[in-house]
Order: sequence, then structure tokens, then C-alpha cells
Amino acid sequence: MHNKTDWAGSGDWSRISRRGLLKGTFGAGALGLAVGGLASFPGITYAAALTKEERDRMTPDQVLELLMKGNKRFREGKMLQHDYLAQKRASAAGQYPAAAILSCMDSRTPAEIILDAGLGETFNARIAGNICTDDIVGSLEFGCALAGAKLILVMGHTACGAIRGAIDNVELGHLTGLLEVIKPAVESTRYDGERSGKNAGFVDAVAATNARLAVDEIRRKSRLLADLEKEGKIKIVGSMYHLTGGRIELVT
Repeated sequence: MHNKTDWAGSGDWSRISRRGLLKGTFGAGALGLAVGGLASFPGITYAAALTKEERDRMTPDQVLELLMKGNKRFREGKMLQHDYLAQKRASAAGQYPAAAILSCMDSRTPAEIILDAGLGETFNARIAGNICTDDIVGSLEFGCALAGAKLILVMGHTACGAIRGAIDNVELGHLTGLLEVIKPAVESTRYDGERSGKNAGFVDAVAATNARLAVDEIRRKSRLLADLEKEGKIKIVGSMYHLTGGRIELVT
């Protein structure tokens, strides 16, 4: 029998499920209690994957708050001791992720690690420059409208090579067309300094603009997702991951 965790409105979870106690392990999933008392999502244990009931109890804002807490653990070196084999077994029959993340393919920006999430807790779409293509939008629609995720997090990052390439008008095979999608962000970024790929400050400013525009593009391209957001069923948020320090900063 599963004891419901009373977490609404608190942001701090100190209780774990009876199921977790019976399994003899404590809180390792995105919705569990970390070893050492660090709380993540409510009610999930190392040996149990996120359930539909547990995911559906959360609001979009609570999902976002808990992901940010995961990023804080990552920055502080206090990440959860995930039992990935147990999570793999528990999630094999079904998945109920709480968030869908659109991020860059940069090897230094794996969202699951940066957010300290386990298997079955987040959908992840990765593409150079975290651009918003029709296929990406379709994937996000699947994650939210069909599979029930509560949050779309667009995650740009500092020192992004795709952003630098768009600024400097790089042309190389199919990459040329991909970088064209980023150029509106270059053009619309207000910046008083040198507007070139050699200027790290300008590159990061364009990356932040690009994340904001991707959020707008998701809403524009998908009436389905825009309506879900208006109804309060999901939230679409832009962010920037800082390679130095590891912090995720929300951008609006």
C-alpha cells in the first residue's frame, strides 16, 4: 500500500513511500528522497520508477522547482545515488516523465546529469543550438499532450559553438541550414560590444535570445502546446546553462 506524500506548497519532502521502506532503499528517483536527507521529487524510491499518479499530482511550477533543486545538487556535488539498474527494471513497463527538455547536443550539457534526474523522469530532445524544428515540436507534443509531461524546459548554454557559427556565417553541408534558424536570434540581440563570434559575451547574449525565441516558436508552431499552457496544464520556460559553475539560469 502506498502512502501519499504531503508535499503540496512546501518544496521540501522529508517523507518517503511505504513501498520504498518495504524495498529497503530510500528515495533515488526524481521524485524520491536522497540519501543524506536531500529531497527531490516526492514519493519515489530507488527501486521504483515515477508513476502516473505521482507525476500527475505535481503542478508545472513544482516540476520546475524540483529540477532547479536537482541542478543545485549537481553544482554542489551532492547528487543522488541513483540505482540505474533498479530504475531500468521499474520503468521497463511504462514511463511517466514530468518534464520535456530541449537542449543543445554539446557534449558538456547532458540534461539528465545537470538536473540530477533518473531514468524515466525526463524526455530529452537534443539538437545543435537547441533550435525548434517541426520534428522537435512534434516530439514535445508527444511528451506533453500524449505522455503527460508538465514542463517544457528549453536549455541553451554558454560558449555554444552553433551560436558562434551562426554569428560568423559558417557554411558547411547541412549545418548551413541549421545555423540559418539561429540567425534571427543574432539579429534581434541588443548588444553594445563587438558583435562577432570571437566575443564570448555576445555569443552568450545571442544564446539567451535564441532560448527565448525557441520558447516563442514552440507556442507559435503548436496550438496544442500553447493551449495546454494557457489552461495551466503545462509550462514552457527558457533557460541558460553556464558551463562555468554549472548553474541553470531561467531566461524570460
